[in-house]
Amino acid sequence: MSYTPELSMDNNVDLRDAAELQDLSQREAVPETATEQQEAGEAARQSLLPYDGGIAAWRMLVSAFVFEALLWGFPLSFGVFQNYYSQLPQFAGNPYVSVIGTTASGISYMGAPIIIPLIKRFTKYRNRMIWFGWPICILALLAGSFAKTLGALIFTQGIMYGFGFVIFYYPIISMVNDFWIARRGMAYGLLCSASGVSGIVMPFAFEAMLNKYGYQTTLRAVAGGLVVLTGPLIPLLKGRIPDSEVSVAARTDWTFLRVHLFWIYNVSNFTQGMGYFFPSLYLPSYATAIGLSAKQGALLLAIMSVSQMLGQMSFGYLSDRKLPLNLLIGLSTVMSTIAIFACWGLARTFTLLILFSIVYGYFGAGYSAMWARMGTAVSGDPTAAFAAFGVFNFGKGVGNVLAGPIGGSLVVDAVDKHRYAAMKFEGAVLFAGCCMLASTSTLSLYYLKHLGGVIKTICNRGT
Repeated sequence: MSYTPELSMDNNVDLRDAAELQDLSQREAVPETATEQQEAGEAARQSLLPYDGGIAAWRMLVSAFVFEALLWGFPLSFGVFQNYYSQLPQFAGNPYVSVIGTTASGISYMGAPIIIPLIKRFTKYRNRMIWFGWPICILALLAGSFAKTLGALIFTQGIMYGFGFVIFYYPIISMVNDFWIARRGMAYGLLCSASGVSGIVMPFAFEAMLNKYGYQTTLRAVAGGLVVLTGPLIPLLKGRIPDSEVSVAARTDWTFLRVHLFWIYNVSNFTQGMGYFFPSLYLPSYATAIGLSAKQGALLLAIMSVSQMLGQMSFGYLSDRKLPLNLLIGLSTVMSTIAIFACWGLARTFTLLILFSIVYGYFGAGYSAMWARMGTAVSGDPTAAFAAFGVFNFGKGVGNVLAGPIGGSLVVDAVDKHRYAAMKFEGAVLFAGCCMLASTSTLSLYYLKHLGGVIKTICNRGT
C-alpha cells in the first residue's frame, strides 16, 4: 500500500507521518521541473512501509502483544503474590503489602505524560530506550528475589519494575502508532487484550510456584522466562520510518487543557482509577476469607482476565463504530458500580464471585480502551490527542498508587462471612463502588452545562 496520509480526526492520523514524508522529500536533490518533483515525492512515499496492514505492521503488533501480555501481565497478577506475602510470618498483618503491586502498575501509568514528549522529541532513540528499560524490569525481579523486607520489595518489585516498564513500553506504543493509523482502535483493542490472555495462565502458574518454591525462586524463574520469551523479539521492534530519516517532531498543541470536556473526562478517569484495581488486588484474599482455596482465588483472577480481554476488544471496537462516547463510558462505570455493590459485596459463594469477575472484568476494563477516543474528542490535533492519552494514563496511575495505602487502611483483621463483604473487606468494597459511582456522576456535569445553556437561551428569548 502506498503512503497517502489523510489528516482527519476520525482516522486519528499522527501528524508526524506527514512531517516525515515532507522531510524525506526534502532530502532528495531539489527537482527542477514539476515532473521531477512529482517523481521525487512518489519515491519518498514508496520508501515507507505500508500502514494499517502488511507483514511489517502485523509483526510489530504481534511483538508488542507479547510484551504487553508478559511484562504488563505480571504486575496485573499481583493479587496472587499479595495473598502469598500476607501469609508469610515477616509480612503477616501488614496492611500495606498491596503497595508493592499498585506502585509497579501506578508508575507505569503515571510515567506516560513524562516519557511521551521525550519519545516525540527523540524518536530515533526508541530502540535504545527499549534496550535500557527492558533489562531494568528483569533486574528488578532478580533483586526482589533477594529482598527480605516489605520496603525492599516495594522498591524492587514495585518502583524499579515500574520505572523500567515506562522506559521500554511507551516507545513500543509509539512504534505501533507508526503502523496503525485508520485501524488504530482495533490495534489498541487487541493490544489491551494481551494482558487478559496472559491472565488466564499467570495466576495459576504463580500460585503453584509460590506454594512450592517460595517467592525467591518464583521471581528468579519469572525473570528468566521473560528473558527467553521477550528478548529475541526486541530486534523485531522497529518503527515504520527508518531512524536515520526521523526528524524532530512538531510541538504538541496543549490547548486541549482549556477544554471543559477534557477536565470532565480527567476527573471521571481519576475516580475510576481510584477504585478499579481493588478487585484484582483483594479478590484472592477475599476468596480465602470466605473459605475458598487459593486455587479458586487464582481462578477468579483468570476468569476476570478473560472477561477484561473481551471487554477491551468490544469497547474498542464499539468506539470505532462512532457510538456516543459518553454512552459507552457511562455503561462501563454504571455496570462496574452495580457489580461491586451487588455481586462482590454480597458474595458468599464461589458462583457469585465468578459472576462478579465476569461482569466487572468486562465493563470495568472497557473504560481504558476508550482513552484514544477521549483524546480525539477534546482535540482535533492528533498529536495533542496522544498527549491527552498520556494525561489519562497519569490520572489512572495516581489512583492506582493511592489504591494501595487506601486499601490497606480500609481492610480490617476481623472476618465474618455473614456480614457485608465478609466484614474484613467492607470498607474496600464500599470505597471501590463509590469511586465508580463518582466516575459516572462526573459525566453528568457535561450535560448540566449544556442544560444550563439551553435554559439560559430559553429565558433570554422569553424576555
